Amino acid sequence: MKTEKPIWKRNLFVLSIAVFVAGIAFSEIMPFLPLYISTLGNFTHQQLNFWSGFIYSGTFFVSAIISPWWGKLADKKGRKPMILRASLGMAIVLGCMGLVTNVWQLFALRMLQGVFAGFISNSNALVATETPKIHSGQALGTIASSTTAGTLLGPLVGGALTSIFSYRITFFITGGLLLICFFLSLFFVHEDDFKPVTEKKLDKASGVIKELHSPQLIFGLLLTTLIIQAANNSINPIVSLYVRQLLNGHGNVVFISGVIAALPGIATFLAASRFGALGDKIGTHKIIIAGFIGATILFFLTAFVQNTVELGILRFLVGFTDACLFPQVQTMLTKNSPAKITGRIFSWNQSAMYIGNIVGPLLGSTISGLSSYSMVFIITAGIVVLNLILFRINVIRNINK
Repeated sequence: MKTEKPIWKRNLFVLSIAVFVAGIAFSEIMPFLPLYISTLGNFTHQQLNFWSGFIYSGTFFVSAIISPWWGKLADKKGRKPMILRASLGMAIVLGCMGLVTNVWQLFALRMLQGVFAGFISNSNALVATETPKIHSGQALGTIASSTTAGTLLGPLVGGALTSIFSYRITFFITGGLLLICFFLSLFFVHEDDFKPVTEKKLDKASGVIKELHSPQLIFGLLLTTLIIQAANNSINPIVSLYVRQLLNGHGNVVFISGVIAALPGIATFLAASRFGALGDKIGTHKIIIAGFIGATILFFLTAFVQNTVELGILRFLVGFTDACLFPQVQTMLTKNSPAKITGRIFSWNQSAMYIGNIVGPLLGSTISGLSSYSMVFIITAGIVVLNLILFRINVIRNINK
């Protein structure tokens, strides 16, 4: 007779599928978003670049501001309602993007998308709180791997759909994918251990901070997240340009750039759950330190590559260091936060992530404009070293206090 799976394992299985589908939905529109914008008006090259950046960033700005409010609501009402709110809201918003007739309408919907953000972060929070802490590293690593796999596959799916159908139909299909996430979560995800926060003092951030055993450790981890995202995203705007420089006019720049851009995600997908399980055994902080050291060496070496093969190998190896960092920071947040405020802490972490998403590309573009592409990688290596130092000061020293 078969024994029934524990609820936390079923939740992990279902939400791994849901975040995989959501990862596809979120990333499949990115490659053609500028092209879609160009169909909504008669823009100059400069205007098109402006609108592309403006519309792309709008979601992150709104999400960074509103995430803590959703986190507070998650601790009061539960993580499952927040998952349902995010998936249904974004299903409607992304579907409506296929109906817009001008860029202002698209911009407004991208801002509204930011309001409904939080599907993946609340899925992480639910898994974190329902999973026994001794398995939380492996569980969160599994969620990270599923998200990464979906995000990697998304551009390929988006490209195929736009080739077969059109930009507008692709938005409708994307909305449909998020609707699938809604129904998966509605019928198959169960939040059994949730205890609503009713204490008035926890309405304010100051009250939440007082509940923490070591506020410096938690805020050190939030800062770590921000700098990880800034460092990783400082590279993104210049990868294709660096590839073009290395190819020196020979070869398919777009295809090779796409392959190289995907390589870190493939490595992260392969390694995140394994590093999470290892962290559960030897200490998550040790995995993070190894990630910092590896990332510093790899970013520095990338500044001196002579061809795209060397660049591809180093970017693939960077994916393994990524698997040592962001998912493991979430695990440390889980292990060092009371369950009743996990939603709030994860929402703060999401805000830190979004701020890093905004700061990173600006940093990379500025450095490459003032100096060179190689200098972006050297300075990014320096940023990772700074992150390691701050991690040791804020986190390592407070682990056993």
